Amino acid sequence: MPKRHRHSFLHRHSLTLVAVILLIVWIVGYQLLDPKTHLGAFFGNAIADWSGSVVIIIGTKFLYEVGSVESRPVKSKERFAWLDFLHRHSLLIFIIVTGVGWAWLFLRMTPDSKWGQVVGNIVSEWVQMAGLVFLTKRLVEIGSKESRR
Repeated sequence: MPKRHRHSFLHRHSLTLVAVILLIVWIVGYQLLDPKTHLGAFFGNAIADWSGSVVIIIGTKFLYEVGSVESRPVKSKERFAWLDFLHRHSLLIFIIVTGVGWAWLFLRMTPDSKWGQVVGNIVSEWVQMAGLVFLTKRLVEIGSKESRR
């Protein structure tokens, strides 16, 4: 029998690590830059985009959404119905709960302030993620390998 090659932690989690490092770069850069410049505005938008990417990368590693091609398959276990529901829909529930948190924070900020614009973009990103996870459960797109067949 051939030996299984065990990869290092860095190799197995390289996508997560690079995405988190890039998110940190965007946050630090935005903190240092003027958001009224092109580069500053770019960094602000990059924070929202990459925070969504980090959530999807990590979320699809550990959470589930029954019927969504974005999620890993759900393993059935004997448990209470409400626990089973939470387990089977944990990805969408996580996105909704954290999205409500972002929306709550945004409502308490000045929308045109430096960080208010970023948090507004994050709220938009979360709505988009929730929508895509939900929509990929039922809808198809011909030619897309991620689409349900």
